[in-house]
Amino acid sequence: MVFGWKLHGEGRGLAPGEVVKPDERLSWPKMVGFGAQHVIAMFGATFVFPLVMGLNANVAIMMSGIATIIFLLIVQGRIPSYLGTSASFVGGVVAIRATGGDDATVTGAILVAGVVLALCGVAIHFLGVQSINRVFPPVVTGAVVMLIGFGLAYVVADIYWPQDQWIALITMVVTFVVIVAFKGFIGRVGILVGLIAGYLLSIGADKVFGNITAFNAGTGKVDTHPRVSFDGVSDAAWFGLPDFHAPSFTGSAIVLVLPAVIALIAENIGHVKAVGEMTGTDVDPYMGRAVLADGVGTAVATAVGGSPTTTYAENIGVMAATRVYSTAAYYIAAVVAILFGLCPKFGALVAATPGGVLGGITVILYGMIGLLGAKIWIESRVDFSDPVNMVPTGAGIILAIGPVSHRISENFSLAGIALGTIVVLGGYHLLRAIAGTPAGRADGSPALAEGSEQGT
Repeated sequence: MVFGWKLHGEGRGLAPGEVVKPDERLSWPKMVGFGAQHVIAMFGATFVFPLVMGLNANVAIMMSGIATIIFLLIVQGRIPSYLGTSASFVGGVVAIRATGGDDATVTGAILVAGVVLALCGVAIHFLGVQSINRVFPPVVTGAVVMLIGFGLAYVVADIYWPQDQWIALITMVVTFVVIVAFKGFIGRVGILVGLIAGYLLSIGADKVFGNITAFNAGTGKVDTHPRVSFDGVSDAAWFGLPDFHAPSFTGSAIVLVLPAVIALIAENIGHVKAVGEMTGTDVDPYMGRAVLADGVGTAVATAVGGSPTTTYAENIGVMAATRVYSTAAYYIAAVVAILFGLCPKFGALVAATPGGVLGGITVILYGMIGLLGAKIWIESRVDFSDPVNMVPTGAGIILAIGPVSHRISENFSLAGIALGTIVVLGGYHLLRAIAGTPAGRADGSPALAEGSEQGT
């Protein structure tokens, strides 16, 4: 099923205990409302992460809509999901830019990673989900997710926070309170609310205290400047195509973003299984298609200067709250996102977000990404009393947090997240071979649950 949704009941609403299945819909006015909710749910992170990576937010928003449509078509409408901007590539992008890489180099590297992700999806489709778990057991996947998040700590410390430390602190605290104090929809978009609050506080600080003398990311030095400048907003048009650009390909840049593929595979599988549990359907036959679709979406988006994509937990949360799993809502959300991308003035407004505000937001985002790795370990019951698990994991995380740089040749080096991922993945399999540990022993992988020598 791709199009042609069946009307659920009379299309007016849901009775207690009922759900709207992926191939069903309510009345079209109601579906527009549900589609709008999905736009709001994905909106914050989908434009915050391009901002953090230095990419065009308008292109990212527009291409997230196109990527979502591609995803729904590839999975044949069986898995309702929205593809927003992925946070997993932030570390690699920061490393690329630190070596002088421009937007084209960044998007070219991510495009290749998207192709690799798509090929992994094909492999999963034909070999089964368990095949990927043998190469990337939970101990490795959790470590990679953790080092992607914690490996970005230096970005907060060295780039964003120094631009306006007090605004960063206040933004962080406001976001804390919103996420915890509001249990409903407001709490789910707490990052967006915190960003808006910090934005408004920065405008107020400019009016009350005047310009700030601090590190200016635009000039790369300390100078006196306004926290918020709307010069670009006033010059931007209301309607028009965003600033597309073609990718370029550099080997060293590609290596820096490839570790994110591991995180995306784990993320996609987790999200798709969550959708399967909510809808009460067996989604395993479509798992490979979902990973393939995410890879294709990422490749298509970055081919024109957009951001990498991934299935969004925020939108899964909306489905859980509304019990409306209709893919019609996602098609509507995708079309709205495409229309947003056709407003350059909106993109300029996003680009004017102060660095201090990003400091307060990213310190939460990066930390949450890192702790998702710990969540994978806990849920998979990874045994860290086993040095095969502990030694390479600990070493890889420290290399990423450093970030430590290891020079391979005069013109090529591995650093931070890329280096840490290689150490975790290679080190784990090397030590497992030396120790003679069978796959799945004490690492939380499926072989353990199925009855390995280790048992439980």
